[in-house]
Amino acid sequence: MTENESSPGRKPRVSNEEIIVVFRTTDDPVLSTAEVADQLPIKRRATLNRLEALEEEGRVDSKAIGGRNRVWWLSEST
Repeated sequence: MTENESSPGRKPRVSNEEIIVVFRTTDDPVLSTAEVADQLPIKRRATLNRLEALEEEGRVDSKAIGGRNRVWWLSEST
């Protein structure tokens, strides 16, 4: 289900495109969840959930870097 389809629950305050723009407007090759969250008006946990959904859609990729830390980057298809 895409973000534009009807789904139960609250409407997202941030679109997927707004999250993708965070990656496109940085010079860093990868961003942590916290770095992405700092650029959005949503909390870190919500950011993590959205990044995980974008990863399932193949729009971003990630790698665990120790403990519960993860870095994210745009997929080549994005």
